Amino acid sequence: MLRFGKYFFFVSFVVTATDAWGILPPAQRFQTRLDAAVGIFYGTSTGSTSDAAELIYEAFGADVAAEPVDVDTLDKGALADAFGQHDALIVGTPTWNTGANTERSGTGWDELYYSKMPALKAQLDGKKVAVFGLGDQVSYSENYADATGELWDVFHGLGCTMLGAWSQEGYEHEASKSIRGDKFCGLLLDAVNQEELTGERVQQWVAQLIEEGILDGSSSVAKPSTATSSASPKAVEEEIPELKEMAASSRILDENIALHSSGGFKAHVNPVSGKTMWTSADGRKSFTTVGTVKKATKP
Repeated sequence: MLRFGKYFFFVSFVVTATDAWGILPPAQRFQTRLDAAVGIFYGTSTGSTSDAAELIYEAFGADVAAEPVDVDTLDKGALADAFGQHDALIVGTPTWNTGANTERSGTGWDELYYSKMPALKAQLDGKKVAVFGLGDQVSYSENYADATGELWDVFHGLGCTMLGAWSQEGYEHEASKSIRGDKFCGLLLDAVNQEELTGERVQQWVAQLIEEGILDGSSSVAKPSTATSSASPKAVEEEIPELKEMAASSRILDENIALHSSGGFKAHVNPVSGKTMWTSADGRKSFTTVGTVKKATKP
């Protein structure tokens, strides 16, 4: 009974904390994350691009940049509002559909490129945009971070002012669809073979973007909120300390699920899309499944 009681308490606690977030109006949730001079949006399957987005956010600073947003979590009908709240955008992607002509990322970007984003041309025309991407330059040396090139092409095709071209010096690739002229179209990172260089590259790239004028002409960083509620996720967390404990417990649970393996592959569950990306131990092979990951049981 004691074990059952603890289990029941844990489930009730998660539901309560989730409801606490749910009471915030959608407009307020966007204000807390998106209302800043620089908006950072990314697609991810295993979390590496999310980690890179966080480093970029930290390099800019919270007074300039908004917290990174996974495009899979956005209401696809609200892209105009999400992108429109910023004077400049930083957008990032991994490459999973290696060698494909289009929709190379294997993330939520693929569902937006040619169906939703063309309608944003008038709004995005002239907006400053920089791209970043992740890939494996050793195992996929002839297709290194190809999806970043497609991301660049889409925003460039919508009339955006593209910034952040990055030198190929120090990389080991043979070819990439992300090369424009003699440079990469944006910052390319390799979390498999050159992870130790990621932090330095991010710092240098953000400094370069500032020199290129990504912040020039930016409107006020702190725009007034039009939401009816004065609460925010941060305020709720401060007022309800238990939320911090819940978040930590939730992350542990997610990690335990993600550690489930099949044939040596690790599962990376995306609760928003319902898809699971399975990657090999060295991060160089992958496949995607749809549905719930179930723990293996011993015979």
